[in-house]
Amino acid sequence: MIRKRRLVINADDFGLSAGVNRGILEAHAAGTVSSTSLLVNAPGFQDAVRGAHAAPALGVGLHVNLTMGAPVSPATAVPSLCDARTGRFCPLSRLIARVLVGRVDGAEVALECAAQIERARGAGVGLTHLDGHQHTHVLPGIWGPVVEAAKQAGIDVMRLGVEPAVGIAWRPLAAVGQLLLTASWRRATSGAALPRHADHFRGFALTGRRDFLERLLAVLDRLEPGVTELMVHPGYADASLGGWVSYGAGRERELEALTSPAVRSRLGRGDIELIGFGAFSSSA
Repeated sequence: MIRKRRLVINADDFGLSAGVNRGILEAHAAGTVSSTSLLVNAPGFQDAVRGAHAAPALGVGLHVNLTMGAPVSPATAVPSLCDARTGRFCPLSRLIARVLVGRVDGAEVALECAAQIERARGAGVGLTHLDGHQHTHVLPGIWGPVVEAAKQAGIDVMRLGVEPAVGIAWRPLAAVGQLLLTASWRRATSGAALPRHADHFRGFALTGRRDFLERLLAVLDRLEPGVTELMVHPGYADASLGGWVSYGAGRERELEALTSPAVRSRLGRGDIELIGFGAFSSSA
């Protein structure tokens, strides 16, 4: 029996800014984005909460963030994750360096992850899954505590962002990053039981492409049987992105593609079932 091709189109960075939130909600209303991942400590959090309540069919997960802004926990409670001078998270490069020399405390990671889950739920947002901003959740020393915090909170679906690096050859640095991410994930999860996850992951090879629409349509045509998670970053590049992320114009290009008649028509052809993680089953 041939398994169906099922697809979760997940928009990262919900809560980053009002413009990003608006773009994600527009793509959802267009019938393409079925799921999103929420940043609870970013400027657009409250606006995202209002948007989530107004769009109950949109699945919302936690985009656990350990590299941007201030922690939800007191900085003094998670010092291995923070810059002692500012009380804010260390940037990605410093977090990785700390992980590599064993200077990240797993108990602090679990504490902060639990605090971020609680902030989302305290705002009335039910969480369908968990993934990581800048994919830090798969780093050794971070993966285990995050999995445990998610398990304690009853969240049993997580992202394993492992995509064939051959598809990212046009971006050498991204391809190398994907190889390192895959190696990190394998090290972090060695011998451990994995949480539920999609059978396949796509998205790295699309991010930043000027021909995003054409590439997206090709991905849809080549989906494998089973469940695929497709990571996207639609949105409007508003002024409040400054100081948080550098990816701006590409978000608008992604939004244009995701709301285009071509993509909507392709998804409406009937050979791909668009789902959210709330309806996800690893055995589907």
